[in-house]
Amino acid sequence: MKTLDYDLADEQATVALGTALAGAIRQLQGQGFIAYLNGDLGAGKTTLTRGVVRGMGHKGNVKSPTYTLVEPYELDSWQVYHFDLYRLADPEELEYMGIRDYFAAHCCSFIEWPEKGRGLLPQADVTIDLAYHGEQRKITLAAHSSTGNQVLAELEKIV
Repeated sequence: MKTLDYDLADEQATVALGTALAGAIRQLQGQGFIAYLNGDLGAGKTTLTRGVVRGMGHKGNVKSPTYTLVEPYELDSWQVYHFDLYRLADPEELEYMGIRDYFAAHCCSFIEWPEKGRGLLPQADVTIDLAYHGEQRKITLAAHSSTGNQVLAELEKIV
């Protein structure tokens, strides 16, 4: 499976990579896509997702779903969901919110703290690891499916 590594100098570089990732995801033409986001608090998970959501066509604010668990963005061709499971007390809570409905065709889901939903979340197409590297960030994207390989191959052409 394909893996890509990038150094991100600042917040703008993180948003720009998210925007490029959105361009790669749009090439899927309606297939579903799931990404797990891993990293410490403040590592850039929400910042990267902001770039993706805007790159998918959203014009408004992109906020962290820390208290709501999920922020939906209904766009022309896609529904983008940004999950933050940090405050999830029990994975069973995901059942009550109808978690399976979020993973259909034309749905793109970015899930922060996916380990909190273990056993109820579908496999990720791509895992994204963000880590502090001095004042900068290092990001590693790893494919776990043919869809993930396709997205990373497109991303590599863009970046």
